[in-house]
Amino acid sequence: MQHLKSIIERAWEDRSLLKDQETIEAIRGVVALCDKGTLRCAEPTDSGWQVNEWVKKAIVLYFPIQQMHTYEVGIFEYHDKIPLKRDYAAQNVRVVPHAIARHGAYLAPNVIMMPSYVNIGAYVGSGTMVDTWATVGSCAQIGAHVHLSGGVGIGGVLEPLQAAPVIIEDHAFIGSRCIVVEGVHVEREAVLGANVVLTASTKIIDVTGAEPEEMRGRVPAGSVVIPGSYTKEFPAGNYQVPCALIIGKRKPSTDKKTSLNDALRTYNVAV
Repeated sequence: MQHLKSIIERAWEDRSLLKDQETIEAIRGVVALCDKGTLRCAEPTDSGWQVNEWVKKAIVLYFPIQQMHTYEVGIFEYHDKIPLKRDYAAQNVRVVPHAIARHGAYLAPNVIMMPSYVNIGAYVGSGTMVDTWATVGSCAQIGAHVHLSGGVGIGGVLEPLQAAPVIIEDHAFIGSRCIVVEGVHVEREAVLGANVVLTASTKIIDVTGAEPEEMRGRVPAGSVVIPGSYTKEFPAGNYQVPCALIIGKRKPSTDKKTSLNDALRTYNVAV
């Protein structure tokens, strides 16, 4: 890995090296390792999540070394630089017609893709459902046994290189038409109700206590979240601005589905 990293770092500083066969093979090798889940653009460590900038650099450099090519899938035709992911049966991944994943995206065993899209550099953990018309952006990190409901938009990020991708941890439930972008971190077992929009600047307000507790960029583990709004003063007057409200917590349970269903009923969350 260190040898690959050094080649990528040199090519990042000197783009003329993109003509060298060693560099081309190194870049394609990194993308292939991402495709297999051996390398990740970001990964959990004992001290928190770590962004692997050099892997993101390799993905960015992959585009200029690739040539446009026509890919035919039955009656469908695509014209792009990045090939489509292949060999789903060998990977034990269920892919419903019209679902698309690009080469360089990792889908763990038992992932289910309804008609949806997973971009290069993304990581999707075992047992996760990517539901109809959901999108998983470049380098996004999706944990195991996550449900991305219909129309969910998980943002991607390649540059700036130091920027953290969107992270959705294990057993989270993301409701219909939710948008999660700009490196927002949804911790394990959190529940986002339908239409929650989270950006880096979105206020996430915990209203379960006597006083509101405000945060940004992170949804604490087990939180149940719904869309909300607050009044903000502008030169032209006072207007309502979207926010997200933490209205409760999932109950601890070894049966995560029971815990999820209980949370949805208890807090009457639309999904």
